[in-house]
Amino acid sequence: MPRFFIENVTEDYITIDGQDAAHITKSLRMKPGETLTVCGGQGVDYRCEIAEIGEGTVGLRVLERVPTESEPSLRVTLYQGLPKGDKLELIIEKSIELGVSGIVPVLMRRSVSRPDGKSAAKKHERYQKLALSAAKQCGRGLIPDVEEMLDFGQMLRRLSGHGAAVFFYECGGSPLPSVMERVIADGITDVAIVIGPEGGFDPDEAQALRQAGAVTATLGKRILRTETAPLAAIAAMMYATGNLG
Repeated sequence: MPRFFIENVTEDYITIDGQDAAHITKSLRMKPGETLTVCGGQGVDYRCEIAEIGEGTVGLRVLERVPTESEPSLRVTLYQGLPKGDKLELIIEKSIELGVSGIVPVLMRRSVSRPDGKSAAKKHERYQKLALSAAKQCGRGLIPDVEEMLDFGQMLRRLSGHGAAVFFYECGGSPLPSVMERVIADGITDVAIVIGPEGGFDPDEAQALRQAGAVTATLGKRILRTETAPLAAIAAMMYATGNLG
């Protein structure tokens, strides 16, 4: 069933306009009486019937409200060391499909890409559009936020706001299954994961993460690329908590 995100859905009648209205009428060629799903971004799905189609608008009658089944019970925020090229776009798209709740690009010491303010703002706008598209495609109940880039110190100060923080270190650490056993046993539902850029973590960064309370973990004996590591970690965490498969 077609799916659309609209902010602050509160009424029994919803009006869609702009690009979404054009998509419904011109691309999908939907007619009055047909049904679609609207999500207000708060984990609730609204099953709607098209009541009328106007000039550039589509009127929807709300038939049913149900919790979004696709949202995982584990909230994972990805702090991603800024990679080069368009790798972050792949990470955003695929991590949202896997169930990540938020993505924060972080400028680290070994980050090759170091965009200026204007370039970063332009990319951030594109990242938000990618997040919306990915959330629609995979049936998410909310649109994960892709935040503006932080520096390493800013990220460190935020880690204490999560139930647990884990950073995946190419120099070794605790196996992820044992880390997840502790997370589950402690009833933690909000986890931050930190992934380094192409060159990995600088030793001083790794030490600062430990001092900030982050658990050092490993994804195995093979060193994964910066765009592979977060996807492997998120998938493993979702599987361990019953949110995948």
